[in-house]
Order: sequence, then structure tokens, then C-alpha cells
Amino acid sequence: MEEKPQIRSNTRKLGFWKWAIASVVFRLILSYFSKNLNLFSRPEVSTPLTSLRRLAEGYWLKRLSMSPYSELEDNLVIYCADLISAILIRATGRSLVRAHGHNLKSLGLDKLFKDIEILPSGDIAALVYLWNPFTIVSCVGFNTSPIENLFVILSLYGASAGLIPLAAFGWVIASHLSLYPLVLIIPVIFLLGYGLDAPPRKLFVQSNPRIGEERPVDHVELKSVTNKPLERTIFSWQPVIVFFLWASIWILYVLMLCAIDMKEHGGLSEMFKRTYGFILTVKDLSPNIGVLWYFFAEVFDFFRNFFLIVFHVNILFMILPLAIRLNHRPCFLVFVYLAISSMLKSYPSVGDSALYLSLLVLFVNELAEMQFSFFLFCGYVGVSLLSPVMHNLWIWRGTGNANFYFATAIAYACFQIVLVVESVSAMLNYDRKIRKLCNTAKV
Repeated sequence: MEEKPQIRSNTRKLGFWKWAIASVVFRLILSYFSKNLNLFSRPEVSTPLTSLRRLAEGYWLKRLSMSPYSELEDNLVIYCADLISAILIRATGRSLVRAHGHNLKSLGLDKLFKDIEILPSGDIAALVYLWNPFTIVSCVGFNTSPIENLFVILSLYGASAGLIPLAAFGWVIASHLSLYPLVLIIPVIFLLGYGLDAPPRKLFVQSNPRIGEERPVDHVELKSVTNKPLERTIFSWQPVIVFFLWASIWILYVLMLCAIDMKEHGGLSEMFKRTYGFILTVKDLSPNIGVLWYFFAEVFDFFRNFFLIVFHVNILFMILPLAIRLNHRPCFLVFVYLAISSMLKSYPSVGDSALYLSLLVLFVNELAEMQFSFFLFCGYVGVSLLSPVMHNLWIWRGTGNANFYFATAIAYACFQIVLVVESVSAMLNYDRKIRKLCNTAKV
């Protein structure tokens, strides 16, 4: 009787690796047709921040006598980044599934947790990331989005597994590459201080009043979710302080390397101006799937600085309310922050959507009753098909104008807003459902 579950578990592992290897082979096949597909010139795929063509034209590549069109070597790195990201997503998802089941058992709701899926949510999320068309075109389209996504996922995995140096390294490098992952510091702190996602902590206090009096379990002890309880109602500052120490070390190390490399080219001030200043000032108004390029192409220069502040501060306005409401679900908070950043960032691409959509799948158990799922799926597919058509009518055919392409960008932003609102509502409804079940069980 004990051999059957083990055989079933091995079958799941073989199924995941079979599809993972198939996704890598599929990318290698598409790489041979990359010139015909011409994805590197698509504004939905490559942006001024992620285009490998712009990177290849850099001065340091010429000094190293490297070909600016060495596609194969760059693609192999990106393929490896995609595969490693999927493996880390899978590991994070498995931890969340174990934590989810253990939390329900601690609340006496064992019957609510039924693993009836063919694959765990971590495996599903990893395969969604590997086979998502957005991920594939980002990989084949010669841009650095897969590498940026890798460091974001690395930070999430390190924080969820209690590997503080790894979490700090991923967060520092991700923020260094694209600036917007800076907001992930809040869910990372919650992960280190409270642990993995769980129902509201008040429920654990009500089910066991002594929990609040006990010493909180260190995050290192939470690596084995099945051995230690997750009812943590007291915030643990020790791993957070260690995280900030490691983050400071990595920041100093990165700045030191950048200072050495930019010594003859203006120093760190020039680097900040050309990188973070370029992101915040939105100087390149080439079309993309965002909304800022069209707005700042039409706005008067006198009002430009005002609206730059408005758009960038808009992201910060959403951080605190969401952190207060979802502090017990830090991994889900990562998804929400990434989705909001993808909507409002200066140069978005489909690679950003590939990341947060895969993280959304990690919560298939909690979001089973989410509304408008089919509508959102059709919306994403429709925008993905219409966007290249509208761009072609505007740029190449000359039968349209910028409003054609901007309409698809507006629709894309609206679908992302609906996705964030409905997912957050579904998660909060799930927490209310658990609260009602706990009250019913007491009666």
C-alpha cells in the first residue's frame, strides 16, 4: 500500500521534466527561424531596456572583439535562464502547496484541502512559464527579459526557502537591471518575518490562544513545512536584519564593479543617468505595449515633469494599502506588485506578463472561484493577435495611425487591471471562506 503514492510521485516528476525538455527543444527549433520571425524588432517583445540588439551595439562588446550579432551564445544563456526560472518556480510552488495543506490541517479543515490535480500547482506554474507564448517570444526575440525574470524569481525562492543571501542577491540584481523590482522588498520582508502564505493569523490565535505567547519559529526552521507549524503571529526581525546586511553587501559589491567598469566613462553618476534616469524620464518614445509612450508624445513639455511624477508615484500609492491587506500572503503580494509594475512601467514587454501570469498559477487552489477567467483569457489572446496587426497597419501599410496601436495598448492595460482586481477579490473571498468554516467548526 505504501508503494503506490511513491510511484505516482515519480510519474509526476517524469511528466514535468519531459515537458520542460520539450520546451527547450522547441526554443532551439525556433531559434533557427528567428530571422524569418523577426521578433527582435517587435515592440511588444523588445524594448529600449531589454533589446539585445542595443546591448550588442555597446562599446564594451566592440572592445572585446565580439560580434554584435552573435545570436547563438546569447540565446543559450536565455534558454538556461528560462529553464532555471521554471525550476525555481516549481520549488516555490511545492513549498506553497505543503504550507497550504499544513495550514488547513492546523485549523482543523483537512477536508478542504484535496490534491485532485494531475500535477501540483508548482509544476503547473513552471510549465505555464515554459510554454507561455509570451515567454517563448521573449526568449526567441533576443531580449534580456528572461534574465531579469530569473533574478526576480531567485529572490522569491530564496525568501520562501529561508536562503537569505540568495534572496538579497536576487533582489539587488533584479533592481539593478530594471529598477521596478525595488518594490518587492516589502513581500520579501513579510516572507522572512512571517513565513509562507497562510490564512489570516487571527484564525490561528483563535484556534490556539497559546500561539501568541509562544516564541516564534525561526524562518530557517520553516524549510521543512511538514515538521514545524506555520502559525506565526509574531513578526521575526532577525532574518530581516540579516537580509538587509546581505543586501548592503551585494549593493556595495555591484556598485564597486560598476565604478571600476565606468571609471573612464563618467563614473557612477553617468551610469545612473543613463540607466535609472533613462527609465524615470521616459526619453525614448518608441511604441510599446504600455501607455506612457503615447501620452508623453502628446503632452506639452511644460507639463511633462508633472505627469512623470504622477505616473511613477502612482505605483507607490498602491504599495502600502496592498501590503496592509495582504501581509499574510507575501508570495501572492509579489504577483500583485509585478502586475501593477507591468501596467505602469516606462517600457513594458510581454516578458513582464509571462512572469506574473506564471506566479498567478501558483495559487490555483485559492483562486479556483475567480470570476471572468475565460473573459481574461480571450482578452489576452485577442490583444496578442491584434497588436501586431495594428502595428503593421500603422508603420508598414500606412493605412492606420498611432491610435490604432494605442487602442490595443489601452485594452491590454484594462485586462491587466481586471486580472489584478479579480485575483485579489478571489483571494480575499477565499480567506473569508476559511474564516466561516473555522467559525462553523467551533460551533
